[in-house]
Amino acid sequence: MENSTDDYKIQSLDVDAQKILKTALKDPSAVNLEKVSNIIVDQSLKDQVFSKEAGRICYTIVTAEAKQRTGLVFRKNLLNRLQQEFNDREETRARSLHAWTCFVTFICNIFDYLKVNDMPMVVLVHPVFDCLMRLGQPDALMNEEEVDCLVLQLHRIGEQLEKMNSQRMDELFFLLRDGFLLQDGLTSMARLLLLEILEFRAGGWMLSGTAHKYYYSEIAD
Repeated sequence: MENSTDDYKIQSLDVDAQKILKTALKDPSAVNLEKVSNIIVDQSLKDQVFSKEAGRICYTIVTAEAKQRTGLVFRKNLLNRLQQEFNDREETRARSLHAWTCFVTFICNIFDYLKVNDMPMVVLVHPVFDCLMRLGQPDALMNEEEVDCLVLQLHRIGEQLEKMNSQRMDELFFLLRDGFLLQDGLTSMARLLLLEILEFRAGGWMLSGTAHKYYYSEIAD
């Protein structure tokens, strides 16, 4: 993937962090890769735009590191930090819904981009499912921000995830279907998003043209 570093959404970082990240994208052996992974994770937890770009940034660093044959230092540090944030996810959610949805976006983005032999990383499958299952719980379905995050991630990686573990995907969708049918107090937008994702999976992770037109004109209104 040949991209200039200017493509990445790193302008929101302070000058020193930008400099470290730009170096890591070109020459990972020239910087402290534990520091790089911390910069990426810290920024992803507070910046929604960055959390959506982070997978691509990490992919570029991992690829550059592989070419240098210096081991998988960056990936190891990144996964260690992800594990730590995953373990603290309930505290993060209690502290800030924004940080929590940024974390879910980030871990799903890493799942989407970082592959081993062209396959998603098995080590991330259950943590990603655990995060999505948490977004499908009754208290989370009451928050449009969490429903929106859930639906966006399923649009992006749902099909890949289902191939890795169809049983857990069934469990998640039983939860979403019950939430849609049985739960009181959902906003009309949350209901619309849930119905759309239920139809999306039922259609083989695709929406018909008619359905797309219906949902997206409703959302625009």
